[in-house]
Amino acid sequence: MKNIFSVFFLLTITFFFSQEKKPAFWDEIQNFKKIDQQNPPPKNSILLIGSSSFTKWTDVSQYFPGKTIINRGFGGSRLTDLNYYAKDLLEPYQPKQIIIYCGENDFADTPLLNYKELVNRYKIFYKKIRERFPSIEIDYISIKYSPSRKELWPQMKMANKKILQFMKKEKNAEFIDITPIMQDQNGNVRTDLFLEDRLHLTPEGYQLWTLVMKPYMK
Repeated sequence: MKNIFSVFFLLTITFFFSQEKKPAFWDEIQNFKKIDQQNPPPKNSILLIGSSSFTKWTDVSQYFPGKTIINRGFGGSRLTDLNYYAKDLLEPYQPKQIIIYCGENDFADTPLLNYKELVNRYKIFYKKIRERFPSIEIDYISIKYSPSRKELWPQMKMANKKILQFMKKEKNAEFIDITPIMQDQNGNVRTDLFLEDRLHLTPEGYQLWTLVMKPYMK
């Protein structure tokens, strides 16, 4: 009886710690794999990778009729998470274009994060993409200035500036700046484009993003 109890106890502990060691966003990535198994992803699509601004854009295909879009945004993700899951986010697909929105959560989770570190994180992910897709179009959407994260705007502004400079030097790469269209006539961020959490976008906000993004869409 004692041996049976010991085995049960060890199995319970093993199961507990195996659950505890599951990395962040593991379930979201497994869900993407399940979706791809049920519906094989089409080739020559436009692949969206990033955080909740993409995750919550559940009807993104309706904004871009005639475009084949695969949305692989997972809420709360940081560039560190994109790097960690790069293989899972890239290998299953054969896109003609990748559009990225990520970086905002890096600053939110680590308020003292230097913009140079964020830019480095992005460059690492960009390199991972290029290793698999040497010549496809890669676009980065500028970090939006969410009203709920106003104290982080200075670092976000510098990160946007440096990523813009980096993308200008790369081939088949563009920096999609959504900042101007989200401002009023006085250059202030339009708070009406955000939901009550002052973080995520309203349908009008996505409509404005669409206007800026369309010229870049393959």
